[in-house]
Order: sequence, then C-alpha cells, then structure tokens
Amino acid sequence: MRTIRSLLLGLDIYLLGAAFILTSMGLVTMYSFEGSNFFFERQIVWILSAFILMFLAMLPDYRFLRVGNSTFFIYLFFVLLLVLVLFVGEITLGAQSRFDLGFFSLQPSDPAKLVLIAVLAKYFSKRHEQIGDFKHIIISGLYTLVFFGLVFIQPDFGSAIILFFVWFGMILVAGIKLRHLLVVFTLGAVVFLLMWSFAFQDYQKQRIMTFLDPLADIQGTGYNAYQSTIAVGSGQLIGKGIGYGTQSKLQFLPEYETDFIFAAYAEEWGLVGVVVLFGLFGVVIGRLLWHAVQAATNFERLFATGVAILFVSHFFVHIGMNIGVLPVTGTTVPFLSYGGTHLMTEFIGIAIVMAMSRYATPRYQTTQLAIVEE
Repeated sequence: MRTIRSLLLGLDIYLLGAAFILTSMGLVTMYSFEGSNFFFERQIVWILSAFILMFLAMLPDYRFLRVGNSTFFIYLFFVLLLVLVLFVGEITLGAQSRFDLGFFSLQPSDPAKLVLIAVLAKYFSKRHEQIGDFKHIIISGLYTLVFFGLVFIQPDFGSAIILFFVWFGMILVAGIKLRHLLVVFTLGAVVFLLMWSFAFQDYQKQRIMTFLDPLADIQGTGYNAYQSTIAVGSGQLIGKGIGYGTQSKLQFLPEYETDFIFAAYAEEWGLVGVVVLFGLFGVVIGRLLWHAVQAATNFERLFATGVAILFVSHFFVHIGMNIGVLPVTGTTVPFLSYGGTHLMTEFIGIAIVMAMSRYATPRYQTTQLAIVEE
C-alpha cells in the first residue's frame, strides 16, 4: 500500500494529462483514416501497454543510475542490441532496425535514446566543474558516436540525427564554452562532408537535395514533402473535419500514420488544432523542465532536461519535414504517431522523470546546477 501511495503521489497530473490528450488526438486521427481500423486498434494496444510500462517504470529508485557502473553496463547492452539487429533484424522500408518478436517489433534505437541521455547525464553531472575542458566534449561525443554510427548504418538517418541533437542539446545545458561550440560546428561540418562522400546512400542525398529544391522532382524524391505541404496548407483555419482529410484518405500521404501524421492531423484539424497541439506539447516540455529545476542532483536535472530535448528534437524535426523546411528523415511525433516502441519509450521516459522527483530536494536553486559529491 505504501508503494502504491508513493507512486500515486509522484504522478504529475499536468504532464500525464497533456501526454494522454496528445495520444488521444493521435488515436482520433488514425480512426479517421480510410479503410480498416488496423492502426487505430493496434494503437490502443500500444497505449495500454505504454501505460502499464509507465507505472512499472515509476517503481524503482533510480538513484542507482548515478553511482557505480550500472549505467555503463546498460549502455554496453544496447550497443550489443544495435549490433545484433544489423545481423538478425527485420528489414522494414529498407532499414534493418527492428527485432521481430512475433507479437510486435522492437526497435532498439528508441530506448537507446533514453540510455544515451542517462549516460550523458551521469558523465556531465560528475564533471560539471570541468566541462570547460574540451576533452569531456570529445568523450561524450564518442559515447554518442557509437550509437549514432550503429543506427546510421541500419540505415535510420532519422533516429541518428535525433541522437546527435540529444548530445548537442545536453552539452549546451552542461555549459560548453563558446569557442568549443565553434569547434563542434566546424567538426560537424567536416563530418557531414565526409559522410556525404562516403556514407550517405543515394536516396539520402536525394532527400537533402530535394530539401534545397522541393519542387525539382515532385513525382519522385520530392513527392512526400510536396504532398505533406499540400495537406498542411489545405487544413486552413479550422481544418476539413475529422475523417475528411483527402490527402490521407486517398493515400497521397505515404506513412501518414507515422512519418506524416502531423500533415494528416493539420489537414483535418486546421490551424486551430495545430495551436492546440503546440500548446499541449508545450505543457509536456514545461513540466519536464519544472522537474529538472527541482531535481535533487545534477544527474536528475540533466536527465529530465535530456528527455525534454529528445521530445523537442522529435517534434520539430517531424514538423519541419512535414512542412518542407527539413529533409524527410522518418521521425515520429512524441505521443501522437502510431507505433509501439517509441510510444513505450516516451512514457517510460516521463515515468523515470516523475520517479526521480520523489527524492527531489524541497529547496532548490534556479540559477545554477547544484554540485553533489558522489
């Protein structure tokens, strides 16, 4: 009883409420798709599973992550999973990124994002005063590069770029110096040029070129971006109405339940619905940052901030590619898009943040990170 009472007291009703409404909005959008209710019915299963996992994920005391080597061993385990999926993974849409478990497919790159956040949070929290030393930026970058490289060669460029944004956002929060930031940008440009020459596949290059000139090939590589911008624009102020989105119902939008769900949503709900979507997402991010501010130690604060960075990265990369201002990379909207692994990861992420708040200090400083000896 004490455990249940502690769990209920740890619930953030504003954070959970906003997340639940977002999942409901995604569910309604999927219900409006033409044809069978396959996505709608499956998503209900994923949502219920995610809720169960969220409550289970709130039970542990996560202070063990900031001491000892447990975080590093979890990191190594996911390195192994990301290597293994390259050999025995299921190939979906050209990417070998999932384990086929029969009843569902597990995409290890999604929970790996939370693992990376935990690793970086621990690394930076123990070296907060030394973050000015550039070697710590390099070492944290190497942790990220292992995940980035393994995900990129699947190939899953969308997840790889999200991993980069998580690392970049967390080094900013940790307090990187301006001159080091310039070095990071320079190194990033060099790495991009090398990847363009030796790593990018032809279709990835075409997507980037299409981003620079979206109308150059609207029947080929620019088709997805072109159709999604039509869907978003045709929603106008109040949308076409639930079930009346022609771009998704007539299947002009590819992968409308995942990669282009924002376009499908905007077509039916219009600008008013988009404003509501941004508002709810703002509540989620605001509450995560609130938990970060009241956190007990640097580790919890950086972890909560990292989860916020993860969600923001997904949200704006997805919307950017749906309105034609970013290349099409195949990313989901947190809580809104169809899918099991990413939805479970998102609810586990907020569950861990809420669980960490159980041992937050009643008094906290808002101007600087509290240094805790570990």
